[in-house]
Amino acid sequence: MREAGELAHAMFGTELRRWTKGASSPVSEADMAVNELLERRLRSATPDYGWLSEESADDRARLGHRRVWIVDPIDGTRSYLGSRDDWCVSVALVEDNAPVLAAVYAPVTQEFFFAEQGQGTTLNDRCVRASQGTALDFSRVAGPKPLVEKLAPGSTRIELHPRIGSLALRLCRVAHGALDAAFAGGQSRDWDLAAAHLIVQEAGGKMTALSGETILYNRPEVVHGVLVAAGRDRHADIVAQYRRLPPD
Repeated sequence: MREAGELAHAMFGTELRRWTKGASSPVSEADMAVNELLERRLRSATPDYGWLSEESADDRARLGHRRVWIVDPIDGTRSYLGSRDDWCVSVALVEDNAPVLAAVYAPVTQEFFFAEQGQGTTLNDRCVRASQGTALDFSRVAGPKPLVEKLAPGSTRIELHPRIGSLALRLCRVAHGALDAAFAGGQSRDWDLAAAHLIVQEAGGKMTALSGETILYNRPEVVHGVLVAAGRDRHADIVAQYRRLPPD
């Protein structure tokens, strides 16, 4: 992970070949270089594990593996190409559809999040915890504003935390208490979520679909709907509030 982060950092701010995949998703030669490094190192060390990465063709053979690496070589590519600092490398090991090992590394800000199932979460080798309680200070909440505003119907002014370009980092901010809650709109993928999910969970938080439904990984469909991450009590309160809302 550190090698991958330093490779991305070495290419950061330089003239890079870039292109668009799909409708509007940017990608650059840095994404591909980091992906190649991670795939070469991880797959050679664990040849019996499956592989799912944003920058690799999806090999459905992964569905037959109990353990699968789920990788986003550069999460927040728009921020990366815009010379901002809110991007990271994100890697998770998923076992039986749930993350059991995770690392998220933001090289510019030198933040290395690490979590192992049952062992807690660290940020730069120091244990961290999600903030507790149920109160909502919207300046400590990040995510799509129309979604968050539903928690304060009738409010004339909601000022959210400034946008964080990397979804993985946005979620990880919950794990060390910088944010009280973080939301993800629909269309996030396994590679955006899996590492941050375990990092939040092992920090005493919870991350689920907005309905409260458990998020599963390494399924045939890797796209997810609206999600929320927060400390456990606050998460339960947010999910309960959304359940009480009338349908759109």
